[in-house]
Amino acid sequence: MKTLILLATVLTGLACAQSIPQRENNQQRRIAQGVRSGALTPAETARLQREERASHRRTVIDRRDGGVFTPAERARAQRRLDHISGDIARLKHNGRVR
Repeated sequence: MKTLILLATVLTGLACAQSIPQRENNQQRRIAQGVRSGALTPAETARLQREERASHRRTVIDRRDGGVFTPAERARAQRRLDHISGDIARLKHNGRVR
């Protein structure tokens, strides 16, 4: 029974997971919304854009190396995107306005 519940939980999580390009696009939209609303200062926006570019470059390099995007590389890319997502949320709600 426990195995069945665990399996259902894992499969549900996989079905809801976004691909890396989808996450990158969503984060770009969140940054753009923060700029439009004034929640992100120019310096904060530049920092987030640099982080996004670096993450994207690393993902492209990982995909090219050996022709296979391994599960470990995918996990590292997801962790990078998790970190950037947290930075976006923190900077959008830190009280600074442009």
